[in-house]
Amino acid sequence: MTPADLSRAVLSAVRSAVDGGELAVVVPERVVVERPGPGGAGEWASNVALRLAREAGRPPREVAEVLRGRLVAAPGIAGVEVTGPGFLNVTLAGDPVGALVARIAAEGTQYGEGDALRAAAPVRVPDGTEVRALLVAEAAGRLVRAQGGIVRGGGAVPVPADPERQSEALLGADGFRWALLHAAPHDVPHGAEVLEQRAGNPLFRVRYAHARSRALVANGAALGFVPEAGPVAGSAARVLTGLLGEQSAVLAAAARKGAPDRLARQLVTLADAFFDFHDGCDVLPRGGEKPGAAHRARLALAEAAGTVLAGGLSLLGISAPDHL
Repeated sequence: MTPADLSRAVLSAVRSAVDGGELAVVVPERVVVERPGPGGAGEWASNVALRLAREAGRPPREVAEVLRGRLVAAPGIAGVEVTGPGFLNVTLAGDPVGALVARIAAEGTQYGEGDALRAAAPVRVPDGTEVRALLVAEAAGRLVRAQGGIVRGGGAVPVPADPERQSEALLGADGFRWALLHAAPHDVPHGAEVLEQRAGNPLFRVRYAHARSRALVANGAALGFVPEAGPVAGSAARVLTGLLGEQSAVLAAAARKGAPDRLARQLVTLADAFFDFHDGCDVLPRGGEKPGAAHRARLALAEAAGTVLAGGLSLLGISAPDHL
């Protein structure tokens, strides 16, 4: 179960409580789940009971207890605890890492896409001639379609071929797109540093993380073993898994806001988490060590990270080469 799946399960619990007459509130459109804060428990937490308490005319902990009773029976949930003033703290059933990695392997680079905007009104992307606005509109349209939405206006925007545009000639198509899409709307776009093959270049880190994940899988095959989803221990693995699980929510939010820069920055965060995981454990066996279940599970997690990075870059119209 991903955070997006859990969010839908919490929302379903709210809707069920309203339909059953236990809560008199307007069912919200979305419910946010996040990692528990200090004093929390389980793997994920939601403050939905605190948000609904005033409208319900009941203390937040009472609202949380109503929702807990319905949420605990949902598939994929091992337990729900109410903490603090009324936070719902959820523990997932089974092996959440292995289940997530298996899902990413099954869905490939389309992982994270969904139907968050299927019922939304058509999104109008702007027409115009300013290059940055056109590229942002193109990427935003791609994100909307990936969430089941309908796009009006705009269309495919090729990188301008005008030789007088020196920035394009210098950066190339991928660098040009990244420079204009990674920066927030109020920030100045990146310059020639997007070409530098070093850690200070966020585009390089994202593409290198993807290439490194592909190399790990190839090297594992050369050693005679393949990725196999399973539990992976360690704080770096938990951070990486959490970011992978958030991809659906990130894509939906970027689509709703028409903000491909949100996706670009998330890819940088994911790449950095991949390197923390990669550098903190032996993904591949060392020396004459025989590969075991732990190696196969780590390799599967590394492969999943590369798949999500490739899918994210594709939505931005940027290539994800296997070799740099």
